[in-house]
Amino acid sequence: MYERALRGYEKALGAEHTSTLDTVNNLGNLYANQGKLALAEQMYERALRGYEMALGADNITTYIPALNTVWGLGSLLKRQADFAKASIMYSKALAGYEKVIGPDHPRCQSMREIFQALNTMTERGHERQRSP
Repeated sequence: MYERALRGYEKALGAEHTSTLDTVNNLGNLYANQGKLALAEQMYERALRGYEMALGADNITTYIPALNTVWGLGSLLKRQADFAKASIMYSKALAGYEKVIGPDHPRCQSMREIFQALNTMTERGHERQRSP
Protein backbone atom coordinates (compact mmCIF):
# COMPACT_ATOMS: atom_id res chain seq x y z
CA MET A 1 0.00 0.00 0.00
CA TYR A 2 2.83 2.45 0.86
CA GLU A 3 4.50 1.62 -2.44
CA ARG A 4 1.33 2.48 -4.34
CA ALA A 5 0.90 5.67 -2.33
CA LEU A 6 4.52 6.57 -3.03
CA ARG A 7 4.02 6.17 -6.78
CA GLY A 8 0.94 8.41 -6.56
CA TYR A 9 2.75 11.11 -4.59
CA GLU A 10 5.73 11.00 -6.95
CA LYS A 11 3.44 11.42 -9.96
CA ALA A 12 1.26 14.15 -8.43
CA LEU A 13 3.74 16.12 -6.33
CA GLY A 14 7.21 15.06 -7.44
CA ALA A 15 9.89 12.93 -5.84
CA GLU A 16 11.27 15.74 -3.65
CA HIS A 17 8.00 17.01 -2.18
CA THR A 18 7.88 16.67 1.60
CA SER A 19 4.64 14.64 1.46
CA THR A 20 6.34 12.21 -0.91
CA LEU A 21 9.34 12.03 1.41
CA ASP A 22 7.10 11.35 4.41
CA THR A 23 5.80 8.33 2.51
CA VAL A 24 9.37 7.24 1.71
CA ASN A 25 10.10 7.39 5.46
CA ASN A 26 6.97 5.37 6.22
CA LEU A 27 8.07 2.77 3.68
CA GLY A 28 11.42 2.64 5.47
CA ASN A 29 9.60 2.00 8.75
CA LEU A 30 7.57 -0.78 7.13
CA TYR A 31 10.65 -2.44 5.67
CA ALA A 32 12.45 -2.20 9.01
CA ASN A 33 9.49 -3.83 10.77
CA GLN A 34 9.49 -6.59 8.15
CA GLY A 35 13.21 -7.19 8.67
CA LYS A 36 14.11 -5.90 5.20
CA LEU A 37 16.93 -3.84 6.63
CA ALA A 38 18.79 -3.01 3.41
CA LEU A 39 15.59 -1.70 1.81
CA ALA A 40 14.73 0.23 4.96
CA GLU A 41 18.14 1.88 4.98
CA GLN A 42 17.74 2.87 1.31
CA MET A 43 14.37 4.47 2.05
CA TYR A 44 15.63 6.38 5.10
CA GLU A 45 18.65 7.66 3.20
CA ARG A 46 16.50 8.63 0.22
CA ALA A 47 14.13 10.53 2.50
CA LEU A 48 17.00 12.37 4.22
CA ARG A 49 18.58 13.38 0.90
CA GLY A 50 15.19 14.56 -0.29
CA TYR A 51 14.48 16.57 2.86
CA GLU A 52 17.87 18.26 2.52
CA MET A 53 17.12 19.17 -1.09
CA ALA A 54 13.57 20.32 -0.36
CA LEU A 55 14.22 22.22 2.87
CA GLY A 56 17.94 22.88 2.97
CA ALA A 57 20.44 21.07 5.18
CA ASP A 58 20.05 23.56 8.04
CA ASN A 59 16.26 23.35 8.09
CA ILE A 60 15.93 19.60 8.47
CA THR A 61 17.18 19.95 12.04
CA THR A 62 13.87 21.54 13.00
CA TYR A 63 11.47 19.63 10.74
CA ILE A 64 9.86 16.84 12.75
CA PRO A 65 9.30 14.41 9.84
CA ALA A 66 13.00 14.69 8.91
CA LEU A 67 13.98 14.18 12.55
CA ASN A 68 11.76 11.08 12.61
CA THR A 69 13.73 9.78 9.64
CA VAL A 70 17.07 10.51 11.31
CA TRP A 71 15.89 8.67 14.44
CA GLY A 72 14.57 5.78 12.34
CA LEU A 73 17.90 5.44 10.57
CA GLY A 74 19.66 5.49 13.94
CA SER A 75 17.41 2.71 15.19
CA LEU A 76 18.09 0.69 12.07
CA LEU A 77 21.85 1.16 12.43
CA LYS A 78 21.62 0.10 16.07
CA ARG A 79 19.75 -3.02 14.98
CA GLN A 80 22.56 -3.72 12.49
CA ALA A 81 25.10 -3.30 15.34
CA ASP A 82 26.63 -0.19 13.74
CA PHE A 83 26.64 1.56 17.08
CA ALA A 84 28.95 4.44 16.14
CA LYS A 85 26.74 5.58 13.25
CA ALA A 86 23.59 4.92 15.28
CA SER A 87 24.91 7.18 18.02
CA ILE A 88 25.54 9.98 15.52
CA MET A 89 22.00 9.70 14.14
CA TYR A 90 20.44 9.57 17.60
CA SER A 91 22.46 12.59 18.69
CA LYS A 92 21.37 14.63 15.65
CA ALA A 93 17.72 13.68 16.06
CA LEU A 94 17.69 14.36 19.80
CA ALA A 95 19.32 17.79 19.34
CA GLY A 96 16.68 18.68 16.77
CA TYR A 97 13.77 17.48 18.88
CA GLU A 98 15.10 19.45 21.85
CA LYS A 99 15.12 22.60 19.69
CA VAL A 100 11.60 22.05 18.43
CA ILE A 101 9.67 20.65 21.40
CA GLY A 102 12.04 21.42 24.28
CA PRO A 103 14.42 19.23 26.26
CA ASP A 104 11.88 18.55 29.01
CA HIS A 105 9.26 17.12 26.68
CA PRO A 106 8.49 13.45 27.51
CA ARG A 107 9.47 12.39 23.98
CA CYS A 108 12.90 13.97 24.40
CA GLN A 109 13.33 12.37 27.79
CA SER A 110 12.50 8.94 26.34
CA MET A 111 14.85 9.46 23.40
CA ARG A 112 17.62 10.63 25.72
CA GLU A 113 17.27 7.41 27.72
CA ILE A 114 17.52 5.29 24.55
CA PHE A 115 20.54 7.30 23.38
CA GLN A 116 22.25 6.98 26.77
CA ALA A 117 21.58 3.23 26.85
CA LEU A 118 23.22 2.90 23.43
CA ASN A 119 26.25 4.85 24.62
CA THR A 120 26.50 2.71 27.76
CA MET A 121 26.27 -0.46 25.69
CA THR A 122 28.95 0.85 23.32
CA GLU A 123 31.27 1.80 26.20
CA ARG A 124 30.92 -1.66 27.73
CA GLY A 125 31.75 -3.23 24.39
CA HIS A 126 34.92 -1.12 24.14
CA GLU A 127 35.90 -2.09 27.68
CA ARG A 128 35.51 -5.79 26.89
CA GLN A 129 37.68 -5.39 23.80
CA ARG A 130 40.44 -3.79 25.89
CA SER A 131 40.36 -6.42 28.63
CA PRO A 132 42.83 -9.33 28.28
